[in-house]
Amino acid sequence: MTKRQTAPEKRPYELGKRLEQMDESRAVILRAAQAQLAAKGFRRLTMASLAEESGVTRQTIHNMFGTKTGVLEAVFDLIALESGMERMREVMMLPPGDAQLTRFVGIFCGFWAKNRVLIRRVHGIGAIDPEFGAVIEARNQRRLTAATRIVQRMGSDDAAQKAAMLAALTSFEFFDALAESCGSEAEAEAMVLRLARSAASL
Repeated sequence: MTKRQTAPEKRPYELGKRLEQMDESRAVILRAAQAQLAAKGFRRLTMASLAEESGVTRQTIHNMFGTKTGVLEAVFDLIALESGMERMREVMMLPPGDAQLTRFVGIFCGFWAKNRVLIRRVHGIGAIDPEFGAVIEARNQRRLTAATRIVQRMGSDDAAQKAAMLAALTSFEFFDALAESCGSEAEAEAMVLRLARSAASL
């Protein structure tokens, strides 16, 4: 009777430890994927190389992420989380107007600036690899959706056109080119904001 009572008490602790270890394994895998992606590129990133680098089995990676694309999506989500992209929820709750537009531009420019070298590499790979390109395009569509909502809430005419312009202005490619020509990421962000305000008021 005593044994039957004590056995269930251990299970929550053991399950908790397993979940904790799983979270640690996930973090290790994503760090390894991010490092390999930055150093070697998409084509050299495989489940086998990732398993070797992170010290887990390929089956473990498959169970956590499903496919290589699943790993990539999780890496992007991690980068976005670390760069403060979750603040976009707060931005979308702001009253329509210049403050919301300014915060929108600032979050994306800050994101691009913080991860500029890595994102430049992965966008280049995405241009020639359909699987990787699909992951990038899905995130571009999210930015367009957010831009559309901001423009619509401002009550602008030609909302679709203005939203497309705002999405283009806050893209990585545009920011990266501006930062190169300006020589400063801060100056590039200021210019993006000026252009975004102009586009929103057209």
